Amino acid sequence: MDFGYSEESHQIQQLMRRFMAKHVLPRNSDWLRVAATGEYPLDIVKPLKKQAQEDGLWNLFLPELTAEEPGTGMSNLDYAPLAEIMGRLPWAAEIFNCSAPDTGNIELLHRFATPDQSQRWLLPLLTGEIRSCFAMSEPDVASSDATNISTSIRRDGDEYVIDGRKWFITGVNHPNCRFAIVLGRCDGPDGSDCHHQHSMVIVPMDTPGLEVVRNIPIMQHQSPEGHCELAFWGVRVPAQNLLGADGEGFTMAQARLGPGRVHHCMRSIGQCELALEMMTERALERRTFGKFLSDFDNVRDWIAESRLEIDQARLLVLQAAWRMDRFGNAAARVDVSAIKLVAARLQTRVVDRAIQVFGAMGLTPDTPLAYLWTWGRALRFLDGPDEVHLRTGPLRTGPGP
Repeated sequence: MDFGYSEESHQIQQLMRRFMAKHVLPRNSDWLRVAATGEYPLDIVKPLKKQAQEDGLWNLFLPELTAEEPGTGMSNLDYAPLAEIMGRLPWAAEIFNCSAPDTGNIELLHRFATPDQSQRWLLPLLTGEIRSCFAMSEPDVASSDATNISTSIRRDGDEYVIDGRKWFITGVNHPNCRFAIVLGRCDGPDGSDCHHQHSMVIVPMDTPGLEVVRNIPIMQHQSPEGHCELAFWGVRVPAQNLLGADGEGFTMAQARLGPGRVHHCMRSIGQCELALEMMTERALERRTFGKFLSDFDNVRDWIAESRLEIDQARLLVLQAAWRMDRFGNAAARVDVSAIKLVAARLQTRVVDRAIQVFGAMGLTPDTPLAYLWTWGRALRFLDGPDEVHLRTGPLRTGPGP
């Protein structure tokens, strides 16, 4: 196994670090101030996106970019450290057009869209003109088993009719969110099994009957871009809005998850690195009972354990990225479950230690730690709960597919 980054990746990593330090980090306080009002800080993000595109830091996540499509497509392995750098500021990925759920939707459209769908939806996503969301999870069924998804998608002449409820749909409140890719139950081919009874349709957000019910707070934090509940009341879209084929929605949803989990996990590792840096600096400057915190053995152990665990998790994610690049997404199925499990647990452990070192300040908005812990805890549900990933097998015995 070779986890070495290409020369191009090394160069872009240096460029991105400089970009983050020069352009993004100085605007973080402004972004947080506007976000606290409940509005999305579009005026802050928009000029940064323009600058990132001009600097060649655009659409870095998609290996299959064609010459006509804007961006610098990279392998999963080469992109992984870039996701880690972006992850240090949770809102930064959008600046480089590399944020979820758009990355996963772009991958879906790249693989399954018709030429008309590509022109209307994919190209504006690739240029950063619009945003999107992915409507899968539901409140009325156990969505960790995607075959339970019950929102109905039925054919009626030249249209599809959608009825049902979705929730924790990320990105709905973004002012540029223009469409949802909706997974729902269809009639399916005759005699189809439970894995061939779902379809995906593209639903513009202004379609009559589509209601944004609420923006759901996660652990008391309400995201300005939204983790929303949606209701579909007899929503009608043209039949040409079907993505792929009827009955193939489950398979398409699974194909969407692999690279996206690498992105999520590397962003999480970036946030853990930030927490570790903050914990170390705090331990070196804070005194209690006549000593610096760094003089206490338990604090030194927390720092050392965090360093080891972050490095171990990073290697596991890079292995998953390497396997996807070399053998394809399907060959990395076990790996992407493993990294999802490890990264989410890692984030709650490392950030919890950092909060403890900071004391009561760690519970406040004066540091990013409380939010980072909250997001780490949420990651243990997003893209499937820990318990589902623990069931994924069989155990791997070698470096092959």
